[in-house]
Amino acid sequence: MAEIKDFQPVQLVCGIIAARDEHFDRAEARLSGLFGNVDSRSPRFPFEITDYYHAEMGAGLRRGFLSFRPFVDPSVLPSAKIRTNALEREIAAEFGGPARIVNLDPGYLTAAALIMATAKDFSHRIPLRDGIYGHLEFLFTKTGIRRLDWTYPDFAQEGYQAYFLALRRKFLSAMKKRG
Repeated sequence: MAEIKDFQPVQLVCGIIAARDEHFDRAEARLSGLFGNVDSRSPRFPFEITDYYHAEMGAGLRRGFLSFRPFVDPSVLPSAKIRTNALEREIAAEFGGPARIVNLDPGYLTAAALIMATAKDFSHRIPLRDGIYGHLEFLFTKTGIRRLDWTYPDFAQEGYQAYFLALRRKFLSAMKKRG
């Protein structure tokens, strides 16, 4: 029988989709207040592979990612998603409108994978709690990233993958120092 052990700490990340720099900046300030110091920032990549959010958020969208310290227990993911959903509404109100102006997608990075949170059920998603599911976005291999049949198309972009590979190297180095 395998012994039950505590989960290893993970690095919390959050994707931000928005059109305007001031919306990104407000989201980053609010997220760091919730999750800790911003450890890294990706470039803000054009979000052009789909027009899924255009009707709600307009055109000219970009997506960027943040990572946070300290590392956390992976069980925080459902709470993080619930809080970021509320934060989307709060940021819209802060800018004077009812429409969503930022989309916030928390997740976490491990040595082996990137897992994102979602409120949308599908066959490959794992129920966590309170209507939140874990979405295994991709796996890290010795030579790079292994996409899965359900990996979101924008996550297949080279820029995203370069960011997450660099973040993984940094994460592995920090975990090694922790022992």
